[in-house]
Amino acid sequence: MPEQNPAVLDFLLSRRSRPAKMLIAPYPDARELRPILTAAARTPDHGKLEPWRFIVLQGDALPRLAELVVLRGAELGLEPEKIEKARANFANAGTVVTVVASPVESEKVPEIEQILSAGAVCLAALNAALASGWGANWLTGWMAMDKPFLKTALDLEPHEFVAGFIHIGTARHTPPERPRPDIDAITAWVSA
Repeated sequence: MPEQNPAVLDFLLSRRSRPAKMLIAPYPDARELRPILTAAARTPDHGKLEPWRFIVLQGDALPRLAELVVLRGAELGLEPEKIEKARANFANAGTVVTVVASPVESEKVPEIEQILSAGAVCLAALNAALASGWGANWLTGWMAMDKPFLKTALDLEPHEFVAGFIHIGTARHTPPERPRPDIDAITAWVSA
């Protein structure tokens, strides 16, 4: 019989993201974020390439990014509602862990595996934040892939993009449970 960890399984079966707009102070500081980042960095990484990195956004960085969202959104001709939603994601935040996908040239590890690893880092960071007692939410948005925004706002390299903005703070309340996938409808069992 394999060694079990029922507490972890119970957590995974009941975990629930908290809407970013519902997160309030206090927000985690560097000391509180370190174990969350450490847990996220333990994500499977074929070839040990570390095709991702973190940028922690706090303080004045968040209103600066909110303003850059407005400027870039206007340049792109986006609808005002879309710009405002993206602006508010930064303007109303206190701590955002940015997971940057940074694929590495490799003959052995395809880029798609590296990008999937970056996505797994996002989920690991989200779950580590929730397991640490914080409220957390994984967001992206149009600006996560917009090269000019990413260069100006975060100084990303041309081959990089944001796999996720992980918002972390104190949850005001627990949101209601939402419908979950029907496992029987999405699972095929193949034995031959």
